[in-house]
Amino acid sequence: MTTTLAFPVLLRLIEERSSAFRAVVASAPSLDVQVPTCPEWTLFDLAEHIGDGRRAWAATVAAGPAPAKSAAEGAPAAPREREALTAWLAESTRQLLDALREAGPDRGCWTWWGASQSPRTCGAVARHQLQQLAVHTYDAQITVGAPEPLPADVALDGVEEFLYTCVATPSAWPHKPTAFDFHAAEGQSWRLTVDGDGARSTRIPAPGATSAAADEGPDAVGVSVRGTASELVLFVYDRITADSLRIEGDAGLFDLLRAWEPEE
Repeated sequence: MTTTLAFPVLLRLIEERSSAFRAVVASAPSLDVQVPTCPEWTLFDLAEHIGDGRRAWAATVAAGPAPAKSAAEGAPAAPREREALTAWLAESTRQLLDALREAGPDRGCWTWWGASQSPRTCGAVARHQLQQLAVHTYDAQITVGAPEPLPADVALDGVEEFLYTCVATPSAWPHKPTAFDFHAAEGQSWRLTVDGDGARSTRIPAPGATSAAADEGPDAVGVSVRGTASELVLFVYDRITADSLRIEGDAGLFDLLRAWEPEE
């Protein structure tokens, strides 16, 4: 598997999404407001999660293939004062980007995902970090009443990254074999197949494209979902409901997929 976005582009977009997140923190009327999409957190809690998480991943990248190293011991806590907090967030991003640049995309790295379709490399870590920051930036924006769609290039990579990293598994699907099709309005599509061999995703031609691959096993596709790439990413991360998209087929299959807890 190769990333859709080149490694330098991933790093640039991580900085851009981090800057967008900090802009919300800097302008929010209060840091104590609840985050609607993460109701157990205030905006300050979300900022603390972003900063601590990026520092932890910076330490993990620096450690290479070894088990993850804790970055919490001795690290400065997230400051409550707003200007200091945005500076702390910027430093967290800098640490992550410095570690990724030093390591490069192909170096091995400990990851929480094992037998997925994403490799255990620093490039794959960068790819996932971009999506984490993009979705949490949306969380921050909706908290202050100014949600924005994910940038198209980020979102298009995000659909595939989610399927490859968060869904793919060799564990057997415990229900009738089926497939999920995801169609982005920007012209890219993916098929997630689940059966006794687990879950695997592949790119397929967009609707209307002439290709035998697009017509293979149409009866096996249990449900298809269409929307912008941003809407698809926000849907799979449970940030928006199915009402925001066009769904054809058995929408209940998404409930089965979300409830599934593979052994690997």
